[in-house]
Amino acid sequence: MTKGRLEAFSDGVIAIIITIMVLELRTPAGHDLESLRPVAITFAFYALSFVFLGIYWSNHHHLFQAVRHVNGAVLWANLALLFFLSLVPYFTAWMGESHMAAWPTALYGVVFLLSAMAYTVLSLVLIAAHPEHSTLKQAIGSDLKGKASLVMYAAAIPLAFVMPVASCGLYAAVAILWLIPDRRIERMLASKGPHAAE
Repeated sequence: MTKGRLEAFSDGVIAIIITIMVLELRTPAGHDLESLRPVAITFAFYALSFVFLGIYWSNHHHLFQAVRHVNGAVLWANLALLFFLSLVPYFTAWMGESHMAAWPTALYGVVFLLSAMAYTVLSLVLIAAHPEHSTLKQAIGSDLKGKASLVMYAAAIPLAFVMPVASCGLYAAVAILWLIPDRRIERMLASKGPHAAE
């Protein structure tokens, strides 16, 4: 099975998720700059979630550059990732409207923890679907950034019940960690030539 349809479907779903998220933004009640203050926190969380979705889209693109074919397990692992990402608009809106109340802030982290776990599973399923010596396995390696993200999300979730602002700080730290796209796969492909994905 070729990977083209999976990539196109994933791109479309992520684009729709971002569209839904921006439609959740409410216009200010007034007509001056002061009226932006009540919606500023909602916009800040929209921006953070947009960055997260952009990171997932970018890394998904890089990951599939090294993929030669997909199977049923890959399709389902990819759907699991898209399912958790599809929850982002709902929890982004809830956290913004609640002004970082404990439960919305914690559940925002749960959604991204589950998304990160789903991405890890997708990577492992893709590795299993390719030969032992594949570029994909070599490029992913130990995935220290991925493991660090899981730890930071796991720490931020209970922290939301004590210090929601610090919890959001950890979410932002994960985003900053991933703002520079993971270039391992691109470098590996460039070094091995046009047939590197085989």
